[in-house]
Order: sequence, then structure tokens, then C-alpha cells
Amino acid sequence: MRVLATAVFCATLAAGAAQAQNGALFEEGQSLYEQNCVLCHQPSGKGNPPIFPALSGNDNISDLGLIVTNVHEGQGNMPAFPTLDAGDIAALATYIRNAWDNDHGAVTEEEIAALLGDGGVSMELISVWDGVYDEDQAKGVHRLYLGACASCHGDRLDGTADNPDLEPGPPLAGRIFLRNWDGQTLETLYEYMRTQMPLTNPGQLSDQQYADVIAYMLFYDDIPAGDEKLPGDREALSKIVIKQAPEDGG
Repeated sequence: MRVLATAVFCATLAAGAAQAQNGALFEEGQSLYEQNCVLCHQPSGKGNPPIFPALSGNDNISDLGLIVTNVHEGQGNMPAFPTLDAGDIAALATYIRNAWDNDHGAVTEEEIAALLGDGGVSMELISVWDGVYDEDQAKGVHRLYLGACASCHGDRLDGTADNPDLEPGPPLAGRIFLRNWDGQTLETLYEYMRTQMPLTNPGQLSDQQYADVIAYMLFYDDIPAGDEKLPGDREALSKIVIKQAPEDGG
């Protein structure tokens, strides 16, 4: 009888430890979701269909392999998130699989690592401070920005709408912008702009013009230019990370 009681006690302890671990993973995943996903998929997980599908009540997220592929490589309108490692993806998957009305169970880092395989090797990334755009490119898009973006985001990129009939948009330069997008790739910013902006006519610019506007934003933030234009290419943009300041702090 004492042996049985001891076994039950140990099993209860193990279950409690597992529950606590899953709870911590869920909280970490929620933080990652708020940093990386909430802009497109919304705090409610309802997304913005059909461009950004709902995650709440979506049975597709029971497919762990699909989650890993989408997060690590990107698919459709969803950009890749190469800065997230296996542990991050495990936490994020645990959150979206169990938040809102979902109930698909926790995920371990080992499961994610196995699915990533050789694809789990981190790609070489650079930051926006490494001269990723050309100054002539940025200066040449000034008129385009004024026509397509300034009515909501202001001619100074500070979020002060030039059109009083429109709600002010978020700032596209300055400390708030860099803080909000810190750690995201330019692909994420580019894909959001391409599918959502301008609000009155999303997708009205060419792929290269959206990249040109990003170059203008970086130029306005006094981020140093380089020798080559920022391309309107998702794969290239997925390797460039937005940082609040240069890595050396200079």
C-alpha cells in the first residue's frame, strides 16, 4: 500500500512539473507571438483572411510539420522567421496550438529540431546597419512616398497624417519604429506593406517600389547606405534584420 502511495505521489509530482514546464513554454510562446505574429494574425488569433488566415479554431495547426515549415521557411504571404531557433519555434507552436479555442497539446524543442533537420542550421544574417540600400534609391522615392504613404504616415514619417480625414498611421522612422520592429526581418516589413499598404489600395506599388520605400525609411532614420539597391526580393530581404542600433553600439 505504501509503495502504491509513493508511486502515485511521484506521478503527481511528475505531472505537476510537466504542467509547470508547459506553462512556462506557453508564456514564452505568447511573448514571441506578440513580437512576431500579432500584427498580421491579431491578438485574438482571428487574422485578416484571406491574406493572413485565422489561427484560432484552425485545425491545420494540429500539423506540427506545417507550422515548422511556415515559420522557418515562409509560405504564401507569410515571411520566414530565420532568427527563431528550435526552442523558440517550440514555444511559439505550443502557444498557438493551445491559445484561444485551440487544444492541440504542447511541443518540445526536440520535436522541432527533428523536423528542422539540416534546415535548422541558421542562415547568415546581416542587419540594416550593414549598408543594405543605395542612397540614390532612397532619395529617388521621395515623391512616391509623398503620394502613396504621407497621407497617413506624414511627410516626416512620424505618423502625423497629412490628410485630416484619415486616421494617423504608425511612425515609419524614429525610435518607436525601430523599437517596434527590432529583431524582425525586412521581409516581414516588406510583406506586410505589400499586402496591406496603402490602406486605400493595397498592392498598388510594384515589388521593387515597396523595397524602395523601405530604403527611404532607412535613409530617413540615418541608417548608413551602401553600394547596392535594396532589392524587391523576399529571399534577399529575409536575411536582413532590423536592429535599433549597430551591433557594436556605435
